[in-house]
Amino acid sequence: MHNNLSPAEGIWSLRRLPDMDEAQFSQWQTLLEHRTGITLSSERRSFLETNLGIRMREIGCSSYQAYYEKIVSGPDAIREWSTLVDRLTVQETRFFRDPDAFRLVSDYVLTRPREQLKKRPLEAWSVGCSTGEEPYTLAMVLNECMEQLALQPLFGVTGSDISKPVIEKARNGQFNPRKLLGMDEEMKARYFRPAERNTVEIVNSIRDRVCFTRLNVLDLDKAPMHGMNIIFCQNLLIYFRRWRRREIVKRLAERLAPGGLLVLGQGELTDWQPPGLQRVPSEHVLAWIKRQTDEE
Repeated sequence: MHNNLSPAEGIWSLRRLPDMDEAQFSQWQTLLEHRTGITLSSERRSFLETNLGIRMREIGCSSYQAYYEKIVSGPDAIREWSTLVDRLTVQETRFFRDPDAFRLVSDYVLTRPREQLKKRPLEAWSVGCSTGEEPYTLAMVLNECMEQLALQPLFGVTGSDISKPVIEKARNGQFNPRKLLGMDEEMKARYFRPAERNTVEIVNSIRDRVCFTRLNVLDLDKAPMHGMNIIFCQNLLIYFRRWRRREIVKRLAERLAPGGLLVLGQGELTDWQPPGLQRVPSEHVLAWIKRQTDEE
């Protein structure tokens, strides 16, 4: 009967967990890939051990096998699985992380026919949005474009991620000021204001344009997004096998409007031309435009 907290637990929590053997690592690899599509190479075994170890100490679980069984068939398996996925998938990000990619988005919008921009709102989607820096940056870029074109700010941005807690954090719209490092001072002043506990928050005019939803990229066929003008999917595909990356990109392409722009991370898709898309000539950004169909 060791369910209650005891001084011994504090001592145990400092004890190092045994190294994960090959069979255990393979078991975790298979589970992760099956449920999320994410592949962990052997080089990332220590990353997995560290993150599993932290969580196992938190809940007082002393072996990888016992924790695996808890995740797969324990009474609280679903909740525990989602807690672990958050630990393994949340990426460090910041505003305007890839300036070249956002410049490309800006050029793309500024060269659209004005009539088109007046007629229907621009719809952008940030896939694997983590804590929201990317979708909020997209909203700022689109807002700047609309002002430059002297048009009403007709646009909306959707951020999606597999992790529920990061989606909640993104909705909250409050950030540590270090997330703004490297950002233009004028932009900072326009789009952020001081908030509680030394954080900054996004101004309402931008927050109101961005919504968030939980979505596993393995379920893109069920995603309600259609006719998107811009899809941003950076630093997500690196976690997937090559064939799975192609599947994901095909699905995303289906959700683009004709003439829509798809932006990926550099090096995430090599030696393959997605059907129906045309590569944007750029040395610094990996992007495609969906070809216009004959019916257009």
